[in-house]
Amino acid sequence: MTATGPCNAPDVVDVVALGESMVTFLPSRPGRLADVPSFDRAIGGAESNVACALAAAGHSVRWVSRVGADGFGDHLVETVGSYGVDVTSVRRDPARPTGIYFRTAGDRATDAHEVAYYRAGSAASAMAADTVDLDAVRAGRVLHLTGITAALSVQCLALLRELTAPRPGRPLVSFDVNHRPGLWQDGSGPQVLLELARGADLVFVGEDEAEEVWGLHGVDAIGTAFPDPGMLVVKQGGRGATAFDKGDVTFVPAPHVDVVAAVGAGDAFAAGFLSATLRGLPVRDRLRHGHLMAAAALTVPGDLAVPPTRERADRLVALDDAAWGTLRLGPGWTQAEQAPEEVRTP
Repeated sequence: MTATGPCNAPDVVDVVALGESMVTFLPSRPGRLADVPSFDRAIGGAESNVACALAAAGHSVRWVSRVGADGFGDHLVETVGSYGVDVTSVRRDPARPTGIYFRTAGDRATDAHEVAYYRAGSAASAMAADTVDLDAVRAGRVLHLTGITAALSVQCLALLRELTAPRPGRPLVSFDVNHRPGLWQDGSGPQVLLELARGADLVFVGEDEAEEVWGLHGVDAIGTAFPDPGMLVVKQGGRGATAFDKGDVTFVPAPHVDVVAAVGAGDAFAAGFLSATLRGLPVRDRLRHGHLMAAAALTVPGDLAVPPTRERADRLVALDDAAWGTLRLGPGWTQAEQAPEEVRTP
């Protein structure tokens, strides 16, 4: 643990996001990885995606991680920082590389989708209680974590157990299950993810994800399995999302979205929900803000999108149920002065 005195204590921010980000190589055209001749460089990482989206939405955010002392590490730190995220607590590792991965252009849900990860032994896999600045990690109103970090190494799992353990003054711990089967070769994923989720204050999980990991069928079964978090949010894809809040259950349908690429939507949803949580908005409005942020991500090719302005989002969130049900959001909707669907709704 870092010894940080009162004179150089880190600034308290709205959200701290801890986790690995990697340089992503996106294909220049559809096809098998074996056939694609060139790739465009981007960044990818569940926690940094959330950090960038929240910063773009006007919140103070810190990203904590480790990257290699290499050009890819430079690119990650510079790119995440360009969104307004505090990256001063990202440490450089001279002995381990920055993780990278390649993916095909197709939908992740299809059998044709390919992802090739080169992250084993990455700098981020060396994150531990003594290799990250714990004071900076805990200096946030919200600490956002995901199950991906727990799967990277034994020391990463120990770090997440430390951060989700009950302790006085702990920030609100947000945990997105984010199950990645390929990272849990020893089969321990379901039990570990259940343990970490039960130690969090706010949990995000997909309905299909909960069935895959724990064999839970339907939102009611998922809600029963997680009595501990103060808030459980079950994402139900294009149908909507359900929040369990100390016995109260709220379902909000998702707006109709003309999807460009089904990547980054889960992270964007979490960012929208967290943004509304920080503002103290009602649960229904938190879910609607999550849906709008997800719709921004779904209507661009990459993981990160320009979110709607707060004023615009608040106006849409305030629509009555009938008007909300008429929304149809397509490419460019966050940039338009007024989308056609807003003209049609009262």
